[in-house]
Amino acid sequence: MITRVLGAALPQVLRSVAWLLLPTSFIALLAWATAGSATGNTGDPLRAALWIWIGVHQIPFSLSLPPSGLEGYLSYLPLGALIFPVLAIRNGIARTIERLDNDSSLVGAARAIFAIGYTLFALLASLFSKTESVKPVWYFAIIYVLPFTLLVGATVGRKVALGQGFLFGSRIIALLLGASSIIFGLSLLLNISMVRDLTIVLQPGIFGGLLLLMLNILYIPNAIVATLAYFSGVGFAVGSGTLVSPFSHRLNKIPAMPLLGALPEGESTIAMIGIAFIIFAGALLASWTVALNLRVTSKPDRGSCDCSICWLLSKWGTDHRCYVCRWCLHMAVHACNCCRAIYRCGISAVFASIV
Repeated sequence: MITRVLGAALPQVLRSVAWLLLPTSFIALLAWATAGSATGNTGDPLRAALWIWIGVHQIPFSLSLPPSGLEGYLSYLPLGALIFPVLAIRNGIARTIERLDNDSSLVGAARAIFAIGYTLFALLASLFSKTESVKPVWYFAIIYVLPFTLLVGATVGRKVALGQGFLFGSRIIALLLGASSIIFGLSLLLNISMVRDLTIVLQPGIFGGLLLLMLNILYIPNAIVATLAYFSGVGFAVGSGTLVSPFSHRLNKIPAMPLLGALPEGESTIAMIGIAFIIFAGALLASWTVALNLRVTSKPDRGSCDCSICWLLSKWGTDHRCYVCRWCLHMAVHACNCCRAIYRCGISAVFASIV
């Protein structure tokens, strides 16, 4: 049985890797041919393609770039790019299950072997693509890629049942992110002149302009979550030693990226009104719980709700040198505790009767 699953899963792992790696190799080769490189080594575009593949999977990089040689981390990677590995993994696992004649008893083993093989490739790519200046943080290949592949694989074939708490938590997150996206869009329109100036400074050209447009589209989810962090009062950072929040505005130079034109120009305590909206979202979650006579705060469902929020915000709190404030993670934990406290004190019944 294991031999059969291995024979079906491993070729699909390579196929899923190639599904994303080949297009990125073409883009890197085209960029190398038009812009050149400092060393003139033909292996540079291949290494760059691996770095793009690694970055798409949210594996951070340790950088020590000339001429300063100062060390830093590139961990603020585009969340929108996750759609590509999601499609590749889903397609690979679906083909694996199909090659196993849709045998439901082998689906779990197929997912596990596929996830291990995919993670192993990410680990090897991180180890063998490093240079003196750019070093992928290899252990994040295990921390990020393995659970991510297992989670995506759970949506293919025999579905994994999700708890009611996870569904409620995901709805609240969708509500908060939807409101943040509207606010971010309005801010972008109000600062369209700054966006235009940042684009002119880059002078990307035709091909570079298309790549810049794609990069900005992929960074939109990051900007939406940063907007949510700002209006929650926690704030976010755009580099080491910076903080943009309603109470503090420590911001020096910013990268010439058009999306950053929507950054606020100073402190704005009126933005603290967003905290009331977050409290309302917690009250809405409590009202759903009362209406359906369920206990979202029981251990299994509580863990699902907490994890759904903390996983989203912990991406910006893994390192104190990351580009988004690490306190977002603590904010998520305290928000969950507040929701549970509201429910236990009986205040949720009042909100339920109003809503």
